[in-house]
Amino acid sequence: MSENKAPETPPEELPERSRRVAEALQAAGVRPQVRRLEESARTAALAAQALGCEVGAIANSLVFMAGEAPVLVLTSGRHRVATKALAARLDLPRLDRAGPEQVRTATGQAIGGVAPVGHPAPLTTVVDEALADYERIWAAAGTPETVFPTTHAELVRLTKGRSLPVSG
Repeated sequence: MSENKAPETPPEELPERSRRVAEALQAAGVRPQVRRLEESARTAALAAQALGCEVGAIANSLVFMAGEAPVLVLTSGRHRVATKALAARLDLPRLDRAGPEQVRTATGQAIGGVAPVGHPAPLTTVVDEALADYERIWAAAGTPETVFPTTHAELVRLTKGRSLPVSG
């Protein structure tokens, strides 16, 4: 598949939430290459289609709750999170899918556009080890229409996350 259908978007043309993500990337020493897509990338399949990449190269940002504490899980678009297995790996009693308000409170972003960075406070983060199968992966940049390229190792570093299997 050919990649990079969407050109890099100048920061001044980005929505405020995406500018915050770009600033967080810049502060972490990463050149922010945020791209604004013509169509929504709310799902991994839509993002992969818009970018011309495999669905597995899309890093879905999902928020779960461990009691009152949010946990950000960056999972490959090729599978679902096995919450019971992941909770056991994290030594947590359980993980429950966060509701829209919990997601917005934890990240400052809405479901469908949650970025790995640019949140009001650091989040406990898990990065799906399956994302390491791809040389370049794509993550949301604060809105359903914005994304940025990255790597598995860079996501682990940026989020201070743990690389773990999340699908079973």
